[in-house]
Amino acid sequence: MLGLASLALLAAACDSGSSDSEDVDKGAARANVDAMSREHADDTAAPSPAAQIAPRRAVVSERLPYAEVNDELVYGHFVFPTDMIDPLPAVIVIHEWWGLNDNVRAIADRLAGEGYIVLAIDLFAGETATNPEQARQQMLKVVENPERAAENIRGAYDFVGSTAGAPRIGSLGWCFGGGWSLNAAMLLPDKLDATVIYYGRLTDDEDKLRPITSPILGLFGAADKSITVESVQKFEAALERLRKSYEVHIYPGADHAFANPTGNAYNAAAAEDAWRRTLDFLDLHLAIKNGG
Repeated sequence: MLGLASLALLAAACDSGSSDSEDVDKGAARANVDAMSREHADDTAAPSPAAQIAPRRAVVSERLPYAEVNDELVYGHFVFPTDMIDPLPAVIVIHEWWGLNDNVRAIADRLAGEGYIVLAIDLFAGETATNPEQARQQMLKVVENPERAAENIRGAYDFVGSTAGAPRIGSLGWCFGGGWSLNAAMLLPDKLDATVIYYGRLTDDEDKLRPITSPILGLFGAADKSITVESVQKFEAALERLRKSYEVHIYPGADHAFANPTGNAYNAAAAEDAWRRTLDFLDLHLAIKNGG
């Protein structure tokens, strides 16, 4: 039998391993924040006309609390079609590095107009950035306390499923939010029905990816220096080895944040194609057809 001293050493070794893994993850996340900061260095949060596309059908939206994290209510942008009778499938929308701003709310409205309940969540505790340094600091706060964001996402899932009654639920995010859309699939591996990642931080760690059951759509730019083509290819290879359901598209000449209409890298052709692919993907995996 192991003596008390041996058990103590074993426990310490296990704790050290867990801590080392968390430190590695945080280090990679910090490096990603720095890389994204370089990509966005000259961007502003001011919306362009491309951010003002109206929903295809009328929607109702409201700001409401959807979760409680560390004894504080978290408020998001909740929107659904005005003609909704029975609960529709839901999409949890995760903002990019500026935070839950008017641009993200407009896109959430547009998505709801396609026939979904949409909850645009807030991982920045009510803060929105107006310049790159503010955005960087907000992302670093999440990096240093990822469990708070994880609890936020779990609360969002419970809200759209239990409170809003959505029969199927997906996640969608851009940039910082794209990475957290993948994290959502890992946090809720047997619950999400679809995962959409726009140029978000990836992993090729098969132990982390293995539990995921939701199909994945990944949309990336070939000229992206923060989410490199090499990292996308490693991610895709890991999904292939694990026999996951996935689609990955890399747009030639497109940069990081090619779908963000407020950024300098906006690429209309790539953004429009990515939006079409997103709608087709969500329709395939979330829409309720023939009673199924």
